[in-house]
Amino acid sequence: MNSKDKSKEKELNICVGHRKRVKEKFLKAQIRTLPDYELIEMLLFNCYPRRDTKPKAKALLNKFGSIKALISADLETIKDMSEASDSLLYQIKLLQDIFSRLFLATEEHVNILSNWNAVLNYCNLTMGFQNCEIFRVLYLNKKNVLIHDEILQTGTVDRVAIYPREIAKKSLSYSASAIILVHNHPSGETSPSPEDIEITHKIIKALEPLSIVVHDHLIISKDKTFSFKNSGLI
Repeated sequence: MNSKDKSKEKELNICVGHRKRVKEKFLKAQIRTLPDYELIEMLLFNCYPRRDTKPKAKALLNKFGSIKALISADLETIKDMSEASDSLLYQIKLLQDIFSRLFLATEEHVNILSNWNAVLNYCNLTMGFQNCEIFRVLYLNKKNVLIHDEILQTGTVDRVAIYPREIAKKSLSYSASAIILVHNHPSGETSPSPEDIEITHKIIKALEPLSIVVHDHLIISKDKTFSFKNSGLI
């Protein structure tokens, strides 16, 4: 074994020892006691099996600003900003899907209007950090229990096409009695545009003959939420 190979072997042994210590520390720690970068570091273990992942973890945290922003970002943004491997993108998408399913499981058989903060947190986590506009519809039954959650359209950075007839058709197919409209503004400004207000009223008008209520239309950004209902627009 030449000196170069010995150096690589030594570096690998150090890496293995460090990972073992980090894992042991994590297993013994209380929830939310480890710093964010160590959680990201562990997330990267399987992505980079022969590298020290601490520098990469800290770099990701610095670029995105928070662990929430990293996990909530769309995959293309993560790839563009950090040259992420496919393995890392897989891990993050897996977490996104798990978080989404946890919310849906929590809201099963529960009046969603009585747990409004959970709805806002869910929408912020799944949409607030996306770099293109997304239009989502939450379909509710007569007891305001969530029966279906659907991303209806994905658009550009500042526009998404919405068709009231399609929402009416979907609402009927899911036997919904009410819906909540949600879309995001990647710009961070949550004030509704004239087009936002117009399409909301068109959707309400399309659903009125079907006795389907629009409870609210939410506009989501990274750190703000606008409610049409609370603002008196519906």
